[in-house]
Amino acid sequence: MPKAIVSVTNDLYTDNRVHKVCTFLHQQGYDVLLVGRNRKNSLPLEKRVYKTKRMKLLFETGAKFYAAYNIRLFALLVFRKVDLLVANDLDTLLANHVAKKFKRKTRLVYDSHEYFTEVPELTSRPKVQKVWLKIERMIFPKLETIYTVNDSIAKIYSDLYNKDVQVIRNISPLWKPKELLTKKELEIPENKNLLILQGAGINIDRGAEEAVEAMQQIDAVLMVVGDGDVVPQLKERVKELQLENKVLFFGKKPYDVMMNYTHYASIGLTLDKPTNLNYKLSLPNKVFDYMHTQTAVVATNIKEVANVVRKNNIGEIIEDFSVDNLSKTINELFANKSRLEECIANCKIASQTENWENETKILELIYPSVK
Repeated sequence: MPKAIVSVTNDLYTDNRVHKVCTFLHQQGYDVLLVGRNRKNSLPLEKRVYKTKRMKLLFETGAKFYAAYNIRLFALLVFRKVDLLVANDLDTLLANHVAKKFKRKTRLVYDSHEYFTEVPELTSRPKVQKVWLKIERMIFPKLETIYTVNDSIAKIYSDLYNKDVQVIRNISPLWKPKELLTKKELEIPENKNLLILQGAGINIDRGAEEAVEAMQQIDAVLMVVGDGDVVPQLKERVKELQLENKVLFFGKKPYDVMMNYTHYASIGLTLDKPTNLNYKLSLPNKVFDYMHTQTAVVATNIKEVANVVRKNNIGEIIEDFSVDNLSKTINELFANKSRLEECIANCKIASQTENWENETKILELIYPSVK
């Protein structure tokens, strides 16, 4: 079997896009190894159809981490027989690019999950941003196969580097629960309106702070399922506002368990702010997770997100995002039962076409079967 090595800088636990691509490559006939890192708080991985490797590193953040990771990744790649390298995002690209120089017959594919050089962690540190831009400008023009998560980001890369950039959206597969847990088993209230905010990147400027503040004015329970930089602050704020019974934190969960929580929510939140170009152009996979569990969407007016919500009529867009407007939109949607039911019904219809199974038709052109 041809061998594929897929690399990321996370700990593999919640990166569902990468899991879907690795599973697809396995189905196409590849012997797949997914490489990431092992953090101090990393949870054990469930058994998968492909192999995984999590590298232990001395550093967990900052320049030393990225340097150590790319050196370790390069050493792993260069000494293994491999037919296909898949670099996910710019922080794995350097090691893959250099390793390919020693493996002329090996194919390198770049999967860009976001507009990396415009993430807030870099735009707030111009010197660090320049380093990543330099790496991107050095390697990107030499790449042969590139795809990203939406049309907006694809157009920017195409215009910048005069390259053909294909689009593979981060869409959920049709959800068929392995097991549907009860509300009691999930430890969520039985007789309350439920909201959900989910994701692995609950970070600054993604609306989580406003969601917590808004709960003071909403007769419902907000479930926060996932993790991110602002979660410790959110927990402190919940205590200050005495909202412990209205905002519940469940931490990271395996995908199918997370989707159980989403299944019981009437409304799902996706509240990115256009404070940086990366968020302005984002299309979080939670939009499709909500769609696939028939959970109405309340979203900020981010271009790609708003396009999906409006096209499929599955929720409400907040034009002018604030705590008051968020609480007003949610309260009105809960009060208008016919509108909420319409959004839920439209989610079910949209999920029949907006799904990973359809998206893989494009992936088949990038990764033809090698069986």
